[in-house]
Amino acid sequence: MIPEEKVRQVAERTSVYEVVSEYVQLRRAGVNYTGLCPFHAEKTPSFNVNPARETFHCFGCGAGGNVFSFIMKIEGVGFPEAVKILARKAGIEIEDRHLTPAEKQQQDEREIFYRINLLTADFYSSVLKQQPEGKQAREYLALREADGTIADAYGLGFAPDKGDALVRHLRANGIDPELALKLGVLRKSERGWYDQFRNRLMFPIRDVKGKTIAFAGRVLDSSLPKYINSPESPLYHKSSILFGMDMALPAIRQENSLIIVEGYFDHLALFRAGIRNVAATCGTALTAAHASMIKKHAGRVYLLFDGDAAGRKATVRAMETFLEQQLPAYVITLPNGEDPDSFLLNNPVDAFKTGMEKARPAFDYFLRSLLQVIPPDSVDNKVRVMSEIIPRFRKISSPIERDLYEKEICRLLGITVHAFRKQSGGYKLTAADVQPSQRHLIQKGDARQETLLTLIWSYPEARERVIEAGIENLFDGDYLLIVRLMLEMHSDQNEAWQLSRLTESLESPELKMLLSRLLVSDAHLADVDWRIVFDNCKKGQEQKEVGSIKEIAARLAVLEPDSKEYADLLRQADSLRSRKSKL
Repeated sequence: MIPEEKVRQVAERTSVYEVVSEYVQLRRAGVNYTGLCPFHAEKTPSFNVNPARETFHCFGCGAGGNVFSFIMKIEGVGFPEAVKILARKAGIEIEDRHLTPAEKQQQDEREIFYRINLLTADFYSSVLKQQPEGKQAREYLALREADGTIADAYGLGFAPDKGDALVRHLRANGIDPELALKLGVLRKSERGWYDQFRNRLMFPIRDVKGKTIAFAGRVLDSSLPKYINSPESPLYHKSSILFGMDMALPAIRQENSLIIVEGYFDHLALFRAGIRNVAATCGTALTAAHASMIKKHAGRVYLLFDGDAAGRKATVRAMETFLEQQLPAYVITLPNGEDPDSFLLNNPVDAFKTGMEKARPAFDYFLRSLLQVIPPDSVDNKVRVMSEIIPRFRKISSPIERDLYEKEICRLLGITVHAFRKQSGGYKLTAADVQPSQRHLIQKGDARQETLLTLIWSYPEARERVIEAGIENLFDGDYLLIVRLMLEMHSDQNEAWQLSRLTESLESPELKMLLSRLLVSDAHLADVDWRIVFDNCKKGQEQKEVGSIKEIAARLAVLEPDSKEYADLLRQADSLRSRKSKL
């Protein structure tokens, strides 16, 4: 533990401006200095450093804090390590307390573990590059365009098909096989020691600092299992490690995002194409520890898993994890039958980037994928769909996002918000709850449209103003049907406003009830200035349409621009704006 006095001393001798200047080109702007944020991609500087207050803040991504915060974020380290880094820059010596004998033994053993993995990685690499046993793997990598500098960047190697090749190599370097056993690179049987990985292409798995902590071995043919990963060890905890994070960190800081793929070759395909903000799961599902680690470095996540049932299931699990961590997640979809490797071999990288731009929010992807599997064409299916949706829906923390998704879910299922909330509250639904209501107008009327209807009935002058404004601009749904009938009766010189004649023209019992309710309860409009009432109704219409436009804009933000629904909504928004301008 670092003494508080030492931390204060480091802070006093350290300038946030000087430290940040090592990473960011800063220019003076009044009392502050500005530059391009190192934590997200931007073209206009929004990153500010205030030397007087020893703070920094980015108005683009929200990153901010003091000099320790900056080092922690830029270097991906914890607070103690950040203090030590800055102490070295300031020439301050920080003495660690003396370790107990048990702690010293543990520390020494850990260093030996790192050395064993380094020796193992070097051995596999030498076999791949120099030994006859590695010829098949060299040809395989050349065929997949993963040789040369790409192989070097990953530290790829090959485990020969010999029972004890690595055993002999480690022993020759003074390594006790019992320690290598703890890392899972060697195994032991009654017949003696033998190699865990044989006849496999080897991927070293490294931590964020670039130290090798485990291995993944892939077969070169169709035999199973395709991959074998190192077991859990004192160095390797798969629930908190993502493959390639050490290679991705610089790009993550620039893009403020991370692409997560399932396979090592998927990762390699993106890296080869110049897309570096990418990491892969190590044969396990994404965990809260993964999400917590990602959240320290990236502001959003893109999921790129296989399109089969297993991949969709993994996507939903990942979505749940990121919802809990309140980290925005999106889903990239590729054409059927394609994975990142095959897609990028046959398409330009710009095509992949276009797919990223069209990525759907993970919850929206989940919702639509679910409806493809369980179409909401029956009461039972709607209840089944809601039972799948609601546990995930509850994980959405943003009130605005919850509200928008609630409306969209109800629209897609053809149910009321009341029914959805009833189900999410644990109450049992009836068939009436999940069937479209034909009496919604009766149960919940539109006060503005009802007032205009009674004005037309009570004040002939108001009728002319309504016609002038355009009935389609003021009415919709069943109200529009009623007002048209009213105006037709008047234009045909029938007995204007005769209730019996008008109600006979309506086939629906519900509409007859609506009309009778309105026309027998219009006493509140007697002796009023109908012009003021009419103007207030118009203002209400304007406010409603502004709200509708906002809802459409929110929906457009999560749709693909080339989809039919996107085009329809765009036309609807244009129509609303046009109607609003005429009011």
